[in-house]
Amino acid sequence: MKTRFSELGLKRNDCIEMSWIQSVLFFADFSIDAPLEVLMDRSSPQISDAFFTAKSDYVTSPISENGLEGLWSKLLEEDKSELIFTPYGGKMSQISESQIPFPHREGRIFGIQYLATWDNANENEKHLSWIREVYAYMESYVSKSPRAAYLNYRDLDLGTNYGRNTSYEEAKVWGLKYFSDNFKRLVRVKTKVDPSNFFWNEQSIPLLYHYEDDTKVTKVHSGLDFEIIQER
Repeated sequence: MKTRFSELGLKRNDCIEMSWIQSVLFFADFSIDAPLEVLMDRSSPQISDAFFTAKSDYVTSPISENGLEGLWSKLLEEDKSELIFTPYGGKMSQISESQIPFPHREGRIFGIQYLATWDNANENEKHLSWIREVYAYMESYVSKSPRAAYLNYRDLDLGTNYGRNTSYEEAKVWGLKYFSDNFKRLVRVKTKVDPSNFFWNEQSIPLLYHYEDDTKVTKVHSGLDFEIIQER
């Protein structure tokens, strides 16, 4: 860090080495030495009184200085804002994008999490509007076609399922952002192992087929296109 980012003035005692579970405590605003049971206490102010919203991006080329200056200005508009850069590369780039569902590998410099927290439920729309403005501002500085996102920073603004009857075409709006080309394979696996779509949430993997007026509509993958087959 002294060699490559000397302008930060970072010292070894500025860094805290911790285990994964300690990092969970840290991000929840607990001491890293706190007993793990505090994470189960829903009456704790850190858990019960806090609201937050988050979005994510992936950066594939360096962000210009002007771009970063504009981002800093946006962050200063929010009382409790956070910006987390997660570096990629190394071993991450050595694993094929198609080896496991997580596709964000070679070519990603770092991931970004934009985060806002607040305590007053009456201010929800204010903070949601702020993070949407930040996300819109960053569009030209991040990955494209699709603009990738990290699944564990679940973002319902990207789109949601319509009950248990969402088609592939509808779900790929967010599915390709999270999983890239692996999304098509995940849809096939989902259709095979959970044909009744029992395991469902707002952005769960859809089935290859759905129902329209009691008609089973199946979408069969053929190259990059889907043919529609109707079955009574």
